[in-house]
Amino acid sequence: MKIAIIDYGAGNVKSVQNALNRLGVESFLTDNPEEIKTAEKVVFPGVGHAKAAMEILEQKQLVEVIQNLTQPVLGICLGMQLLFDKSEEGNTKCIGVINGEVKPFTSKELKTTQIGWNKLFTNENELLAGVSDDYVYYVNSYYVPYNKAYTIGWTNYGIKFSGSVKKDNYYGCQFHPEKSGSIGERILKNFVEL
Repeated sequence: MKIAIIDYGAGNVKSVQNALNRLGVESFLTDNPEEIKTAEKVVFPGVGHAKAAMEILEQKQLVEVIQNLTQPVLGICLGMQLLFDKSEEGNTKCIGVINGEVKPFTSKELKTTQIGWNKLFTNENELLAGVSDDYVYYVNSYYVPYNKAYTIGWTNYGIKFSGSVKKDNYYGCQFHPEKSGSIGERILKNFVEL
């Protein structure tokens, strides 16, 4: 099996590839639309600013490619957020394969960037099989609100928000599975085995 990791200059592609390598899974970094379309699975990582990321995806003509993928797709961190309709970060129109809007943390009692380990609560689902009430690693200033239609895992950071989502063949993790130790490894293995 070969997994395509979308390489669009937004952060954590190498750490994701290293995590897959540790599982014995072959992956390759690419921004080539044909390679992405024909891959068995696709990982869509990202760290950075939503508006800048969307501009790069548009320049590389990858927005429509991502919208039309039929194989399993895993968005990680910013990659997950970009799967939604809109982000308040830069008032950005996103890819729009999942309905909803990405919002900023605004609590006066908490730092506006959540950095570190937090507990992930889960519904029964194939991506998070074997994971429940476990700690995963977050670095995020923006979040996707909890929604019964697509939230499969959630976390509390001042508010209850989506830690993991699913719609059709699109999955997302707001946290970084590649930095979440054995729990993150389990989640990546579940994705590989979908």
